[in-house]
Amino acid sequence: MSGGFSTGTLTAAEAVRAERTRILSELLDDLDDLAETAVRTMRAEIPAYAAQEAAFHADVRDQVVQHYRSKLAVLFEDRTVTLDDIAFTRRAAMRRARAGVALADYINAFRVGQQVFWEAVIERAGRSFAGHDAALSLAAPLMRYCDFASTHAANAYMEFQQYAAAEAVRESRDLLETFLAGGTPTRGRQIAAAQAHGLWPETSTPMLVVIAVLLPQTPGVCAAAVPTGPDRGADARHAACAAIARTWGNGTRTLSVVRHSEIVAVPVLGPGGDPEELCDRLQAVRESLLSEEIVLAMGVSTVIDGTARIPQAYQEARAVLEFLPEEGGVAALPRITPFQYLALRADDTARHLVDPRITSLLAEDRARGGVLTATIRAFAAADLNLRAAAERLQIHPNTAQYRLRRIRERTGRNLRRINDLVDLLVAISLYDSLPPDTNSGRRRLATATDDRHAGRAYGRFHEPR
Repeated sequence: MSGGFSTGTLTAAEAVRAERTRILSELLDDLDDLAETAVRTMRAEIPAYAAQEAAFHADVRDQVVQHYRSKLAVLFEDRTVTLDDIAFTRRAAMRRARAGVALADYINAFRVGQQVFWEAVIERAGRSFAGHDAALSLAAPLMRYCDFASTHAANAYMEFQQYAAAEAVRESRDLLETFLAGGTPTRGRQIAAAQAHGLWPETSTPMLVVIAVLLPQTPGVCAAAVPTGPDRGADARHAACAAIARTWGNGTRTLSVVRHSEIVAVPVLGPGGDPEELCDRLQAVRESLLSEEIVLAMGVSTVIDGTARIPQAYQEARAVLEFLPEEGGVAALPRITPFQYLALRADDTARHLVDPRITSLLAEDRARGGVLTATIRAFAAADLNLRAAAERLQIHPNTAQYRLRRIRERTGRNLRRINDLVDLLVAISLYDSLPPDTNSGRRRLATATDDRHAGRAYGRFHEPR
């Protein structure tokens, strides 16, 4: 006896071959039931598959049947699987990618299909030695088939994703150029892209324009995840573009495009959207990108109603970049008042019109910590209420009174007179638009406060800390 068979009937090898043929024949006869089991198991183990509709499940079942037939043909003929055996996989992979199935879920479905098939092999092998050996002889070919098929399916999936991504980028760029030219989408795909981004030309949806420019790396920043080399600038811009696109989640995708040397985004605020919250998120994105050695200067336009004003908002966002220092930051128009904007745009003539006594006081006060400047701002923000101003400054009212008297003595301005107070506030804003070194031509943004009251010297654009 050898392996449970008499040498007078079959040799051990012949018995194994016979069992192997029997197992494969039974699997072929039960192919439809096996495919149903595989699809049922996929729906139970893969949530993304369970969430799909009946047409998707029917397509998956058809693919399982084709794979099982190809697998059995390879095993019956005892040969290596080829691309011709799995030619049907490419289109199926594209359909999964188009349906939004993640690559990990798609490959997991291959694992489930293989698992169901292998369990069926074990079940049909029975308890005989020959059946057991026949099942073992199928293990390696089955693994090779699964590895080969899943690898080529993954490649087809990625190829389609890259193609779809390139098409999406092209559509997004075309859509942006249409809006910047003052036009509206007319082609079907462009209209669909506009709707996907929440940019309906016929509505008055609140939105704004963001422009980001890549700056030279800041010395001492941690090692980057973005590759180095000749394409590093392009890689960094695309990484920043993707990060900005994820900034604002309001149910639509943010239109964000790499346009020449800049990134242009059009976030849609939607009803009740807070532009200052968006500015906070943009600042957080900028700071997070610093860890990858991506340094950005970002300009944010005013809030506009509708796509027709995108060209104007684009020019606003570009112009406000001039307010930033060399190390970049976020210059956000929704954070400042018209008064501060005019001060930041002022030229040297406007500064020469300031009374020299005021200029002298502000220069000395800056060198000493800016307590008098802070007092002027607090007094204006408190509606000329001395006690309220003292509370804001956390000083005694007598100290606040003393400071007001010093300011009057030095400048000839009485802070209780509106014209004199405005003179001082204008001078402060003009002075704050200069860097500490007044010989430098680089502008600096004013110190931030939380209150947007007309008397205060207002919000600072987010400069790097």
